[in-house]
Amino acid sequence: METILKAKILTGKKEFKVGFDKDNDFLIVQTTKRPEKGKANTEIVKELKRFFKSDVIIVSGLASKEKKIAVDLSKEQILRMLENSTN
Repeated sequence: METILKAKILTGKKEFKVGFDKDNDFLIVQTTKRPEKGKANTEIVKELKRFFKSDVIIVSGLASKEKKIAVDLSKEQILRMLENSTN
């Protein structure tokens, strides 16, 4: 089951982190890369695949700080992983 999540991207941070804003129902992704030549997008996909242990693709917003990201898990599985994360 694939779930599409809205994501807000914060670039140029010290470390990669994933959080979730329950009130607004979106992922908060902090990336160490700058949005230059797709480097931030590459890091986002790579690290989210590692975090969720599942396929991840950016569906829309490749040139934006607001993206839609598809994760090959149910929303319940995603929320459980985010709640259990110390990331």
